[in-house]
Amino acid sequence: MIGFCERRNRPFFLHVASVKMKAHMKTKNIEQTVIVEARPDDVYDAIIDPRLHAEFTQAQATNTMKVGGKFTAYDNYISGTNIELTKGKKIVQKWTSTDFPDGVYTTVTFAFKKHAKGTELVFTQTGVPEENASEIAQGWKDFYWKPLKAFFKMKKHG
Repeated sequence: MIGFCERRNRPFFLHVASVKMKAHMKTKNIEQTVIVEARPDDVYDAIIDPRLHAEFTQAQATNTMKVGGKFTAYDNYISGTNIELTKGKKIVQKWTSTDFPDGVYTTVTFAFKKHAKGTELVFTQTGVPEENASEIAQGWKDFYWKPLKAFFKMKKHG
């Protein structure tokens, strides 16, 4: 579950002390669709390639870019495993954070489709605690989609 910290101006996973991570906890899925003015392969690369990811988020990232491989983002605050990687089509990852109890993950899926204006990015995050879903959903818009669009706009108009 991803949240966002205005003080640090970067995403963070919600401190779960107040959220009991139990099997019966109600969760929601976040689904968002974003149009990015770039080719699907280029948007895929910006998400998965640690150099490009760091460039658009302005924070350190690592990624083996292999299925089963590990990644980090936002200066090691987020980490996880690549589950599925299909160039220009789909990324599925298990995500956790330094704020999560050991072993707690959400699953994020980025699906890329060609669109008249570039790429339609369909995003899903599963396993988000219901009480935090709206703020987490807004965080994706503010701290991923907005800088991702700006990154490609800057490249286009260079």
